[in-house]
Amino acid sequence: MEELIDSILDYVRADYTDYAIMINGEWGSGKTHFWNTKIRNKIESMQFNGKKYTTIYMSLYGISNLEDISKKIFIETTQLMDKNLRKYMESSGCSTIPEYAKTGLDMANFFGVTQNGDKIDYANFFTTDDKVLCFDDLERANVDVIDILGYINNFVEHDHIKTIIICNEKELSAKLKSNNLEMKTFIATYLLEKEGSLFKADKPMVEKINEEIEYVFDKANDYERIKEKLIGETFEYAPKFNYIINGLLLRYENNPELIRFLREHTGLITNTFVKSGTRNLRILKHALNDFKKVFEVVNKSYPNTNLRVLQTMLIFTIAISFEIKAGKITKDKFININSNEEYKSLLVSSRVLMDNRQFYIKEFDSNYYFNFKADYRFFKFIEIYVRTRIFDMKVFKDDMEVIINTIDTEKLPGYKRILTEEYWKFSDDQFPTIIDEVIENVRSGSLKLIEIVKLFAYFSYFSRNKLIEYDIENLKSDFLSGMDLAAEKSEFCDDLEEQLSRIGFDIGDEMQEIIEHFDELNRILEDRMYRREADELFKCIPMKMEHFYDKFSKSYMDKPILNHYDAHQMFQRVTCASNEDIVLIKEMLLNRAKKNTEKLKPELEFMVNLKRVLEEYCNGKDVGIKIVMLQEFKKDIEVIIELYGGEDSLQEKTIEETLAILDTLD
Repeated sequence: MEELIDSILDYVRADYTDYAIMINGEWGSGKTHFWNTKIRNKIESMQFNGKKYTTIYMSLYGISNLEDISKKIFIETTQLMDKNLRKYMESSGCSTIPEYAKTGLDMANFFGVTQNGDKIDYANFFTTDDKVLCFDDLERANVDVIDILGYINNFVEHDHIKTIIICNEKELSAKLKSNNLEMKTFIATYLLEKEGSLFKADKPMVEKINEEIEYVFDKANDYERIKEKLIGETFEYAPKFNYIINGLLLRYENNPELIRFLREHTGLITNTFVKSGTRNLRILKHALNDFKKVFEVVNKSYPNTNLRVLQTMLIFTIAISFEIKAGKITKDKFININSNEEYKSLLVSSRVLMDNRQFYIKEFDSNYYFNFKADYRFFKFIEIYVRTRIFDMKVFKDDMEVIINTIDTEKLPGYKRILTEEYWKFSDDQFPTIIDEVIENVRSGSLKLIEIVKLFAYFSYFSRNKLIEYDIENLKSDFLSGMDLAAEKSEFCDDLEEQLSRIGFDIGDEMQEIIEHFDELNRILEDRMYRREADELFKCIPMKMEHFYDKFSKSYMDKPILNHYDAHQMFQRVTCASNEDIVLIKEMLLNRAKKNTEKLKPELEFMVNLKRVLEEYCNGKDVGIKIVMLQEFKKDIEVIIELYGGEDSLQEKTIEETLAILDTLD
């Protein structure tokens, strides 16, 4: 780094130059920081023929025309000429004027509020041998880069002003190629068609169009030509990461515990940074700031957290920051992974039998945790924080409680170890004990239904590979019985296929009966879940109607929940509602039936029963407003019944089901 500084200063010291120099480096690598902290002060402390140098820095970010650059130069120059301003800066130790202060000074000048009564010293404008111009963010300007370089060339070639340009040439090259791409493609296609070569089979059409674009609109060549004329030397800014990281850590000096932890683990920070494959120090700075929040909350709420867990949190915070913020993946890549257990299950499925269905997760883990062993490697609360900027305390506490209870994998139940660890990590002595323990868990029905199904997939694999001596049919019998017991306290599972895909084994024929039995039990669980939801929902009628409308419209407009509820109970609640609510309910039911007819057809039997209850109630009653409203309600229910296939289709279905039962009895 010192060699780079010396080379830049040598350029400034040179008696005569007719070229500029360029500092090239990736976004976020610290180029601007390097200018402000290492170059600017050194230049301004130098003297040339008895004169001190003055630096004039301009960011071109967002500049939309060349006149804006001229204005910036004028503003910077006139502010630096102001004697009172210079005196204040010297006394207060300020080396640069804050941007907001520049705005105030500019407005003061605009309204005629001057800092002193001095007239403009034109000699300052005409003196060029003590000025150093620095143009930053060349690739972020909204002006054609060729025009900007031509503009800068006036200072360099004619006035011989020392000029430094800071940019990211890689992004500049991409910008030159992609600028107005649709227009370029249209014109290139038109020209090729006029030449009669567009549809010739000698080359792929895309290749022809790209070549024509480069031939007609080759700005990159224009850039290279003017760069060759303007830029005498290009310096690659590639900082030593250890040095830069130590500088980043200085901001945490007022937090003794955090700075001690970070300094002790500089190697982890550096390694993770390097593995990210970018040089973006800006993202690293944000990641360390995020980890500061994580570290402080963990230490406050769980002060005895295992050191290995904190180390892994540091790696994960930096890793996921780079994956998301560097644009390597979409933010949603991790959104469906809700726990470390699910993360490890995905790893198992991607590694066993070389299953690449979860390829990205495997690559992420192999990259960032290579040679770093940790059982807990995914933290949902950190993923949410980095992705959404919300620190979810509930998720944080859930994660930490699991960590506390499972940090020692030897204490994990055997079934969890099979589902979340690569089985080959078990020792030959451990494996039979774990297998026996899991079978007892299955037989007792103490596991979740979906867990038993996934475990059978593993056991069938172990059996095929002769890792266990249990007969597969006897095992299947134990698992089927265990599933019956487990169903009593399990919840409905709507993603069996996804859950099984994470296992990574090819599902054999022996799984078929297990899956069919699971489907049967899961339907019962689904009915139980919907009955519970329906009870909670319809309890809102008539006392909490706003809550009913909100929940029903958000969650059940395309979900057949009514076939899990009793039509007579529905009738009783509706009759207790106001006339206005009766109208709103019937309109809501009719509208959802029209929009989602196929999905809601299972509600046909409920609608038929509700219609009969309404008929029986209204029959013979004196006419009143409520009776009329209920009769209108019945008419809309009849429309819904027709949409769902009519009462005849229900009778046919009942007959078919009866015959099927009789066939079974025979």
